[in-house]
Amino acid sequence: MLLVNNITFGYSKNNIVLNDFDFSLKKGEHLCVMGESGCGKSTLLKAIYGLLDLQKGEIFWDKHQVLGPEFNLVPGFEKFKYVAQHFDLMPYISVSENIKKFLSRFYPEESEQRTQELLQVIEMKSFANVKVKNLSGGQKQRVAIARALAKKPELILLDEPFSQIDNFKKNSLRRNIFSYLKEKNIACIVATHDKNDALSFADKLMVIKENHILINDNPKTIYSKPKEKYVAALFDDVNEISIDGENLLVYPHQIEVVKASSLEVFVTNSFFKGSYWLVEGNFEGQKIFFNHYSLIAQKTMVSIAIKNHLDCKNQGD
Repeated sequence: MLLVNNITFGYSKNNIVLNDFDFSLKKGEHLCVMGESGCGKSTLLKAIYGLLDLQKGEIFWDKHQVLGPEFNLVPGFEKFKYVAQHFDLMPYISVSENIKKFLSRFYPEESEQRTQELLQVIEMKSFANVKVKNLSGGQKQRVAIARALAKKPELILLDEPFSQIDNFKKNSLRRNIFSYLKEKNIACIVATHDKNDALSFADKLMVIKENHILINDNPKTIYSKPKEKYVAALFDDVNEISIDGENLLVYPHQIEVVKASSLEVFVTNSFFKGSYWLVEGNFEGQKIFFNHYSLIAQKTMVSIAIKNHLDCKNQGD
């Protein structure tokens, strides 16, 4: 349904932010976009929504071309909704009234039912009558998502949608929203720094580097066979180490402590992570991190084994 056809955009001739982006997205499919700050994630969402005039290329939803401000007095494609990092809510009316804002007043019962449904999705039924100005930043973010979903868009664009939400709420909220989108067959593009948005809920994962699409594939494939350290580091701490002349990319959980091996690490520090410890050590002059179920004292020498490592030489095969 969505076709992004070789688009290029820059805020000036010397500041190209999206360089020859080319990809497609099916109806109901979820795409997660990841990359370091400034790589172009937010700009891509704005371009798809129709807030920017492209230097090159075209964007289509089904057979309808998405055009920018040069062609539209009110920018923004009518079949899409975009939730930016700085959400635009009406502060002096209630949460329910914000959600109902774009629903028909001619069908009050239907509008109320839809509002209650979305309040349930964002877990804010008890805040229905609270004025938005009295909400926290995370609560406002949830209301902005609900309001964007009110008219059932065919594609929703979410820019760091859970960035201001407390961790104890984030997991259940994420499950609610992405399950709801799948149930309603709403396509979704999420720009995020959070690996959990990608690994658990995305059908496709796009990684942007230096204003180019570095890779666009299944999240499991990208995690298991990252193209380079830049990609692996989006998901976890990652070790880039040399063993017998071979360069390896290794996640901390792929290293285990064993009784004896030819690989020995001098432990320099340990960091408590709840269900495990992240251990820092020195391996043949190289800093290395690995997970362990218990604390290992500093200045201890331990033997390790590496399992299912990510071989740099095989990336992209």
